[in-house]
Amino acid sequence: MATATTFDYIARDRTGSTKKGSIEASDRAAVAARLREMGFAPVVVDERQESALKKDLTIPGFGPKVGLKDLAVFSRQFATMINSGLSLVRSLNILVDQVDNKRLGEILGEVRTQIEQGRSLSETLADYTEFPPLYVAMVRAGEVAGMLDSVLLRVAETLEKDLELRRRIKSAMTYPVVVLIMAIVLTIVMLVFIVPVFVGMFDSLGGQLPLPTRVLLALSDFIRTFWYLVFILPIAGWQGFKYARKQPKFRFWLDALKLKVPVFGQLFHKVAIARFTRNFGSLLRAGVPILMSLEITAETANNGVIANAVAAVQTSVREGESVAKPLAHHAVFPSMVVQMMAVGEETGAMDEMLVKIADFYDDEVTALTDSLTAMLEPLMIGVLGGIVGSMVIALYMPMFSIFELIQ
Repeated sequence: MATATTFDYIARDRTGSTKKGSIEASDRAAVAARLREMGFAPVVVDERQESALKKDLTIPGFGPKVGLKDLAVFSRQFATMINSGLSLVRSLNILVDQVDNKRLGEILGEVRTQIEQGRSLSETLADYTEFPPLYVAMVRAGEVAGMLDSVLLRVAETLEKDLELRRRIKSAMTYPVVVLIMAIVLTIVMLVFIVPVFVGMFDSLGGQLPLPTRVLLALSDFIRTFWYLVFILPIAGWQGFKYARKQPKFRFWLDALKLKVPVFGQLFHKVAIARFTRNFGSLLRAGVPILMSLEITAETANNGVIANAVAAVQTSVREGESVAKPLAHHAVFPSMVVQMMAVGEETGAMDEMLVKIADFYDDEVTALTDSLTAMLEPLMIGVLGGIVGSMVIALYMPMFSIFELIQ
């Protein structure tokens, strides 16, 4: 893959105003050509010089990342330009300077270079992990059908719906997570600073302290002695969890547990069904073959239980069965989903039926997150009050029996 160099330029537009900016290209001549395509007259074009120190300080994994929102905005802009009659190269020339995400701008510059060399858009996008298989497959189908602009709009809609689902999950999870963190911090503060104040008083009383008080004092002594574990254990636990998630067996077990966990299991289930039906419907509507659509949907399901079920359905469809019939053998798919997909197959409108199912489950997720938020607020306040209250009671229990403890 050809490498692009960043050039800083000064140019004049048709009104004579001076414009400054930067463009990635193979050489100065390419920069000048692109500026003329954009309606600018190049004045100065210089290669940007980056210090070695700046390059050395780049930490892998901490650079700018391309998110779903970046891809959705780019797709809508790209579709609008193509629909207006601009060529792929001309559209990418403009978008390279317009996108806010630096990494996406670099990728688009490389994609533009590859297209100029004769590669297709979908073939080039497939080289970058920033573009998921769902995106690449839909773009490929749009190229074949000559409907790239409309397919890009569908891609943007699909990504935006996925973003909305994630936002709702975060909204439902934020409150309990914040309260849990507060409870942990308050517990540590009391164990480190408040409980030791009572130790001398308890020693002067003598006698046998109540069990809750002894447990609290033991925890306080442990935390103050091994205080460094408060910082090490959470970090080690999180890193261990991230490593375990990469193991297929643990990931599948975790995905299955997410669907069964109390309170949030129903939310995770509805989100998984909404994502499956929307991705599957978007691929079919874009013209992607059904077997390839099932394969990509399994890859993008983000849940091992759903992915395994879809893979089994793919095998059945390859052997000549319908889609809905093998789905009925997997309990993770509600009967309503199976029945509506069966109707979609019979009427030849599977893609439309899948989108309707996804919309229905989007509404279900919205209603469920609202009810969960309303239910969790008083529940988590009660949990926080219970933790702090139990510690206070444990501290004052010896006072309740002070006459029995004094010898």
